[in-house]
Amino acid sequence: MENLVQDTTVQKPKWIRVKLPTGKNYRELRTLVDKYKLNTICQSGSCPNMGECWGEGTATFMILGNICTRSCGFCGVKTGKPLDVNWDEPEKVARSIKLMKIKHAVLTSVDRDDLKDMGSILWGETVNAVRRISPGTTMETLIPDFQGITKHIDRLVAVAPEVISHNMETVKRLTREVRIQAKYERSLEVLRYLKEAGQRRTKTGVMLGLGETRDEVFQTIEDIRNANVDVITLGQYLQPTKKHLPVKKFITPEEFDEFGDFARSLGFRHVESSPLVRSSYHAEKHIH
Repeated sequence: MENLVQDTTVQKPKWIRVKLPTGKNYRELRTLVDKYKLNTICQSGSCPNMGECWGEGTATFMILGNICTRSCGFCGVKTGKPLDVNWDEPEKVARSIKLMKIKHAVLTSVDRDDLKDMGSILWGETVNAVRRISPGTTMETLIPDFQGITKHIDRLVAVAPEVISHNMETVKRLTREVRIQAKYERSLEVLRYLKEAGQRRTKTGVMLGLGETRDEVFQTIEDIRNANVDVITLGQYLQPTKKHLPVKKFITPEEFDEFGDFARSLGFRHVESSPLVRSSYHAEKHIH
């Protein structure tokens, strides 16, 4: 994974300061991850909160390989023709979680539009494997849109992870540019359907700084709340490499506070809104 490279046209402000990971829990996890070659998105995504989350016993794992069928303009994951599904993966991920003594696991995946079931069967099997092998671990599943096909979404609802999350990522006007093969309304529909299908806790994340207006942010937060979503995370977009979309603006901490207060006023159960927030930030708190 290439390091975070910032577009030089917009100067990085002082509040974008990544804390160096420290602490006993972090060091122990780091040793295990290196020793057993465990694959966490915390590392491959160069997440600024890795030290804090690992210290809390939370980590994020990516399933269904590391090559995505989509080519979103913000994402550092490789695009191309994915490898065949590895049916041993649920077991491997569950064993990693047990080995790392993870209290709360976030599971995510690449998009697998190449598969008939879009990866939803392996998703269900992974949740079941974690329950079996590490029964004390709670879970959040950060899922793709599965092209909005409800029978694939139903497989996730059936295994009932504590939280099902699907990220909107950006405002309506920028969706085509930022999430090339995704649709704003379809993502809202997925979130709405999850709740209607009986999922107890739903969640989404939005990145800011891609050129959206204030009014668009307020409208997006409102649209998300109208889809009965329980948890929203708002964070600053950072450019993974020079090939990715540039940062148009660094949103100030005060603006993040304002957006967060607006979201709370609409009745979200949990709101995380600050520059270094990522969709898994404080994930262990979002199950309550």
